Amino acid sequence: MTDLAAGVARSRAGFGARLRGLLGGGLDDAAWEEVEETLIGADLGAQLATDVVRAARARRDVPPELAVRYGLLRLFATREPLPWPRKPGPGLPAVVLVVGVNGSGKTTTIAKLAYRFKSRGARVLLAAGDTFRAAAIDQLAIWARRVDVPLIAHAANADPSAVLYDALDAAVARGTDVVIADTAGRLHTRNTLMEELAKIRRTIAKRIPEAQPEVLFVLDATTGQNGLAQASAFHESAGLTGIALTKLDSTARGGIVFAIERALGVPVLFVGVGEGLPDLLDFSPDSFVEALFES
Repeated sequence: MTDLAAGVARSRAGFGARLRGLLGGGLDDAAWEEVEETLIGADLGAQLATDVVRAARARRDVPPELAVRYGLLRLFATREPLPWPRKPGPGLPAVVLVVGVNGSGKTTTIAKLAYRFKSRGARVLLAAGDTFRAAAIDQLAIWARRVDVPLIAHAANADPSAVLYDALDAAVARGTDVVIADTAGRLHTRNTLMEELAKIRRTIAKRIPEAQPEVLFVLDATTGQNGLAQASAFHESAGLTGIALTKLDSTARGGIVFAIERALGVPVLFVGVGEGLPDLLDFSPDSFVEALFES
């Protein structure tokens, strides 16, 4: 199993090392400009990079490296001190709707989540709600067998809401703790996505009125600023409550984490840092920044 420090090794060796080198020396205007350029190159985006550098330069109470660290930490969204996902009550399952564009690692992330919950003693059930791609149903079935958790699936092109209803029925009957539903594997248009997810939410509310579904967006970290545009579109349509960032170990530009949280106000909850089922880690802002600046 990979830990977070090992998972961000490329980012630490990339923009993290450059920042450490710049901030450890004498900082004139040219050096601060290089700090800003480094942050932009790490996928923070121009405006955020400018804001972080401006605030760091204005501080006189701490060394420049600490000032930049504090500035980066302030970009993170607020973390609620609540369990995730939210369980509506005794005998009722928590519901996680997983969304994201095809190819982002969505199905694999669902499997890793299932493994994570199961390994901690929870009873998990998967729902194959991305019914418009037969391959998505087949892939989820393979993962369900591998993790050894039950799967509720209908035929391709079935109504995703019907799949969810049957999954919730089965979950209540079996005393399931968490239902993880694959859904919305494409954008097409925002209206299509919004209508589908609204129908799914109505279905959940009908079967389990107390439920407070989580909407987890799966994002490929290597897509950079393009991924931020994807996340914004899904957030507008689906009301995201969390983000799972995949392939963080494959990029040297991990600054996209800061950009997404600042733009959306939605926390990155999990990061994928390897191919194994255990390689979905809790995301901690403090640990992430600490890992980037480790020498």
